[in-house]
Amino acid sequence: MHTISKYSTILFAFFLLCTESEGQNAVKPELKFIENITIRATQVKYNQTAVVSESPKEIVSATPATSSQKSEIEKFSSVQFKYAQKFDISVEEIDNEPLLLFIEDWWHTRYLYGGKSKKGVDCSAYTGLLHKEIFNNSLPRAAKGQYDATKRISNDQMQLGDLVFFNTTGGVSHVGVYLYNGYFTHSACTNGVTINHLNENYYKKRFIGAGRVINKSSNEGQAHNISYQGK
Repeated sequence: MHTISKYSTILFAFFLLCTESEGQNAVKPELKFIENITIRATQVKYNQTAVVSESPKEIVSATPATSSQKSEIEKFSSVQFKYAQKFDISVEEIDNEPLLLFIEDWWHTRYLYGGKSKKGVDCSAYTGLLHKEIFNNSLPRAAKGQYDATKRISNDQMQLGDLVFFNTTGGVSHVGVYLYNGYFTHSACTNGVTINHLNENYYKKRFIGAGRVINKSSNEGQAHNISYQGK
């Protein structure tokens, strides 16, 4: 009789231990599996996925973006995201949205020698209009005049707004505006206003060099950015 009572007491104690471990105040242990991978005993909300980190080896529950992270994302426009992807750079580097809106506004306007409107525009008129609208700079009308009016800079010094010059028909005969990561915008004979890369075979062979516009109020190039509303 005493033996049965002893076993009953042990079983009852074990039952209490198991019951308490399921209570709300119970400490949930970490479950260890092969190769030291650990699942943390945290509550995972619906639609969250597990993320595996390499060091230490463990599976942790993903957390949604914080309000501050969301506000950081929301401060960038769809145009900035679009061109960040095109130029293969971070969206934070796209720091002149008015210039991109100018390009969008003039996109695929046909090339017309001597033209300077949406009906048709040549390369130097396009760079002149862009600099006037975005950087408040006045440039000479022809590509050669713009070359002579700019300060020579090396390829690794090129910045947003610098002019890039090419020899397409002899001497300085074509000009564009440098953007980001080797890309430039210009009015091309074939596609009109567009964007190309300096490493493209055609432009690489004909590239003369880059020039920086010297603003009258500053010895270091472009004026402050202004807004662009389109025309």
